[in-house]
Formats: sequence, structure tokens, C-alpha cells
Amino acid sequence: MSHERVSEADPVGALVPGTTVHINGATEGPLAGLTFVAKDLFDIAGFPTGGGNPDWPRNKPLPEQHAWAVQRLLEAGANLVGKTITDEISLGILGESMFDGTPINSAAPDRVPGGSSSGSAAAVAAGMADTGLGSDTGGSVRVPASFCGLYGIRPTHGRIDLTGMMSQAPTSDTCGWFARDAGTFARVSAVMLQEELPTALPTRLIVASDAFGFADEAVREALSPVVDRLSRLIGETVDEAMAPSGHANWSRAQRTIQPHEGWLNFKDWIDRENPRFAYSVARNLYLASTIPAADLNHARLVRREARARLDHLLQPGTILCLPTTPFPAPRRGLPTSETDPLREQISCLACHGGLTGVPQVSIPGATADGAPVGLSVVARWGEDAGLISVAQALANAEGRNE
Repeated sequence: MSHERVSEADPVGALVPGTTVHINGATEGPLAGLTFVAKDLFDIAGFPTGGGNPDWPRNKPLPEQHAWAVQRLLEAGANLVGKTITDEISLGILGESMFDGTPINSAAPDRVPGGSSSGSAAAVAAGMADTGLGSDTGGSVRVPASFCGLYGIRPTHGRIDLTGMMSQAPTSDTCGWFARDAGTFARVSAVMLQEELPTALPTRLIVASDAFGFADEAVREALSPVVDRLSRLIGETVDEAMAPSGHANWSRAQRTIQPHEGWLNFKDWIDRENPRFAYSVARNLYLASTIPAADLNHARLVRREARARLDHLLQPGTILCLPTTPFPAPRRGLPTSETDPLREQISCLACHGGLTGVPQVSIPGATADGAPVGLSVVARWGEDAGLISVAQALANAEGRNE
């Protein structure tokens, strides 16, 4: 994609074209003085929610209320400074949009920003905002966080109120956020999680040996010193397989359940409006409509297995680490024949989020092939705040907690 819409106010083409939004938050609060952007899946009163597709807002009334996540940040004192581009109806992982262009990844301008929360990640990475709201169903916060060199969180499934956020696949949908530095990330997370961050850190670290084995050699080498620092911070460290039946098997299950739910979610709109789609989106929606019941039933059994496995591994006081993505951001504008296998590989390291619902934080601080890659930490259900504390402690140890 080469049709970025950049300007002095939007130097990386991250904002929804033709839409200017600025809403001041409360004059006092824990986030006073910070700015944020919101992915164009979140309702903002008086503005259309575009969802990355020109036909999605058609025949829909303008929202009368802000989405819960937007309202939460405003009430905490942050100022909303823009609505950001998303992959079409959030069905994408690379961040390239046929309709709105591809935001520039300022950490690696010749590479994609990752999606589907592409605009929010690009805006935060470029310093256009201090934090940005995104959604994560199959990796849409974690992947752009890794590709753009940001902190990013996929909270425990169901932890964040999704009122006013456009849905894709309800059993996997979550609301997440980005930040450039650990201090801002912690401030925003405490507000969104409505919880004080713990001072005590986990005491046991599992290094997911199979996940690291799946990643490119350059990623393994880049993340090795970060894992070493994390190990010294936590203490007891063991290597163990995360997905004994195979990450590809888990990924296939997620890529069965998630598209099926997406098809159910959008099929009436498609039938009624006959909307325009990019080829890859139309193709994937059609394929989702043909998923056999037997495949869906098997995928749900794999999901039960995955949840049981992580419940077994992630005992209280234990976290697990893995590469957020198997490689750094791919080059922009690759043909579909090349991007399809890349998407499948990314899913192998991101699928556990939607399958199991556990919280995950992607931590920046490494580069492979000259571009950022993130290290992720994962905890048991509800232990989101502990992961934020781990990220902050690691940044303090590295002197990166601005």
C-alpha cells in the first residue's frame, strides 16, 4: 500500500481521513495532561464509528455516548486527540488498509505497523499521543506493539467493559492499549484495570521453549538478553513447552472459532448492505461461512485443551514468556501470496490469547533485522496488574522507565 494520507497534524497517516476529533478530559485525575487516540471501533459521541470500512456506518445513527473505554480515559483526565485507522472491520493483522491507507511504522518506515489496531500503534509510536486504545481478538494489540516497539496489553477476556466497541468474535474480543514508556503504560493500566499495581513480583518464570523454537533465529537471539534480565528479576526459571500438541494446532482452532463468530456477527449486515470489501477480507468471510460443524466442534475441544494447559502452567506466582511475534514487521506492500503464510505464522504465537483468555503484555526493547520485536509475558486469569508491574520493574532495571 502506498496511498498514505500524511500531513503536519498526522505525519504517519494514522488518523481516520476526514475526521478531526479533540475532546478534553477532566481537569483533574490520574491521567491529567496525557493524550490518547481511539481505534475506529470505539464509539465517540457525535462521530460515526467507521470500522475501517466505508459502508459500515451507512444507515446507522451517530453514537450518542462514548464507548466505556473512551469515557474511562476522559474521566481520568486524558484528552482524546483522534480516531485512528483500523484494518477493515478489524479483520487483519498486518495493518494495511485498502480504503484508508497504511499508517507509517515510525520505528521501521519500510515495514507494516501491524494490525488491526494499526493507527493507534502508529500514532503512539510517532509521539502523536501518549497512549492509544485498540482491540485484540487474535493479536490486534500485541502484534502492532511488537512491530512498532511499544508496550501493549491484551487483558483477561471479559476484564474490560466493551460497551460501545464494535465486536468481531465475542468469545475472543478484548480492549487493550499502547504506550511508549513503562511509566505511562502503568498509569493508564491502573486506570483501565481499576486496580492498584502490586509491588510484589511473581516468583517463577516459565520460558516457553516451543514458542521460542518457532520464532526466527534473529528473534531468538534478540530476545535472549531480555529473557536473561527477566529471569534475574523473577528468580526461579524453567523451560517448558507451552503447547505440547503444537502451536499450529492451537492456531488452527482459533482460526476456526474466530472467523466463524465473525461471520455470524457480520452476515446480516453483508446480506442487507452488500458492502465493499478488500479481496482478502471478502475471501476470508466467505470461507468462514463454509466452516463445517465438525471442524468447529474439534476447534472447541482444542480450546478446552489449551485452557487446561495454561491453567496448569500458570499457577499463582508464575508467569510465562514467549516472543510476541515470530519475526519483526514484514515489508509493506507484499503480495497476498506472501502475506497469507506470514499471517498464519503470526497466529501460531498469538492464538492462545483468544483461545484461553489469559492476560498478556508485550514488552519492547529488542530489535531483529533492524526492526523492533517484543517479548511477551503471560499470567493466569485476572493477574493483569501483576504483568504491568513486571514490565515496569524490567524497565526500571534497564533504565527505560521515562
